[in-house]
Amino acid sequence: MTTVASNQGILYVVATPIGNLGDMVPRAVETLQTVAVIAAEDTRHSSRLLAHFDIKTPCIAYHDHSDETRVEQLIARIQAGDSVALISDAGTPLVSDPGYRLVRSARQAGVKVVPIPGACAMIAALSAAGLPSDRFAFEGFLPAKQVARCTQLQSLAADPRTLIFYEAPHRILETLQDMAQVFGAEREVVMARELTKTFETIKGSNVSELAAWVESDSNQQRGEIVLLVHGAPKPENEAMTPEHMHIMKVLLDELPVKQAAAIGAKLTGLKKNFLYDWALQQAE
Repeated sequence: MTTVASNQGILYVVATPIGNLGDMVPRAVETLQTVAVIAAEDTRHSSRLLAHFDIKTPCIAYHDHSDETRVEQLIARIQAGDSVALISDAGTPLVSDPGYRLVRSARQAGVKVVPIPGACAMIAALSAAGLPSDRFAFEGFLPAKQVARCTQLQSLAADPRTLIFYEAPHRILETLQDMAQVFGAEREVVMARELTKTFETIKGSNVSELAAWVESDSNQQRGEIVLLVHGAPKPENEAMTPEHMHIMKVLLDELPVKQAAAIGAKLTGLKKNFLYDWALQQAE
């Protein structure tokens, strides 16, 4: 187990607004004002945010193209006693933004890492989409090339979880059309655009209708976009796999049929009545 030295600084992972500056939490402002340095994805972009909150802390660039030397420099500063705040251009760092290498290196070096929660486009979109949120998967940006994009979509076509993507405005129409082709025209999709900003738009429909709407209105092909896709429906015909059969046989050895079917449904995801009928058939 790695121990944390008491005389070293802290790496703060600080979320910033995705549009509306009112979403900046007071703890984030205080942290950015008091650390020794801010590691920003784009120092020029972040300078406007910092100026708005009268944050005069010096910034250095840390982004996807930063080499290991920059990581080592930041870790060395923290170990020497300086605290560092990591921010991205908008939202929560590491969510489709740089930062993973720095945070991982910090933890491996025994540096304390403290999250300062705040805005995140993915979670904001999910909270307002009206799609199942008990299980979801964030897939980030799809490949820019159509063949690779369709290949990735195909690998997700049967996933029962709500799927969340970020997409660039100049590719949104092509992506929706590819989703219609791969997932089927009736798959429900919600598009959340420009969240927290003046032209915030959240619209859900089947993917074919959504693609037609985006194609007919060029304004929908602008800004920051989150796509949320309803998970694949369960097959209409229930099927017992060898694993399902093993689970049910173990349960039936110890429990009455009704109770075994109820517990089996929770373990397998199959319907209780289907498992009850299957168990009765085995007893015939």
